[in-house]
Amino acid sequence: MNDHHDHHHGPRPTVTVLTGAGISTGSGIPDFRGPQGAWTQDPAGAELLEIGRYMASADVRARGWAMWRDHPAWAAQPTVAHRALVELERAGLLIADLTQNFDGLHQRAGSDPRLVVELHGTLTTTSCMRCGARWPTEQVIARLTEQPDPRCTECGVGVLKPDIVYFGERLPDEALERAVNAATDAEVFVAIGTTLTVQPVASLAGLAVDRGARLVVVNAQPTPYDHLAEERAAFEAYAGPEPQLHGW
Repeated sequence: MNDHHDHHHGPRPTVTVLTGAGISTGSGIPDFRGPQGAWTQDPAGAELLEIGRYMASADVRARGWAMWRDHPAWAAQPTVAHRALVELERAGLLIADLTQNFDGLHQRAGSDPRLVVELHGTLTTTSCMRCGARWPTEQVIARLTEQPDPRCTECGVGVLKPDIVYFGERLPDEALERAVNAATDAEVFVAIGTTLTVQPVASLAGLAVDRGARLVVVNAQPTPYDHLAEERAAFEAYAGPEPQLHGW
């Protein structure tokens, strides 16, 4: 480990966690790119999340809203893995919980919302693409029967979209800045349930290693960063009833 972290040395390392869709599959939310992933099974589904198509086509928007209305995230409950991260936080070890997920399960499990950085946005709120007005997504979904392609009730014309980062959109600058800071400040960087293939988020693992962090990768499939990891485990090893956190 380099000098960057000499002041942290001790029995209680500081930890930054990056979670992807794999941490929520146990909640009944399919991942996207795994063997049973949503886009593996239905490649056309990804087009509903392309911002250009979404803004240009009322049909794409209507199909997209039907997808969000029926999304399993609404009924999902946190897994033992989500709760294990809450314990890590309560032990005073967690710098940040960076997540690529939009399901809100970290907060539902009891994670401090101030430590959760939603890099790809959230399904829980929806915004007008024209005037920026915002509502709980559930309120918008309640209008879909009358308006399959709902419009803004503030400005009257704006297209509505869940506050999820679609393909072709930039990641929120503040979230990305917080993530970079958390990656560079950590002694241990743990990637859980993520393929580490979606940029720029995947590069956080390499950034942490460059700054002297130990990398732990917990994922069902191989990742491009496995060769840098001090520990590598299939996700199931960390999803049992008694997660062991003291070994990090």
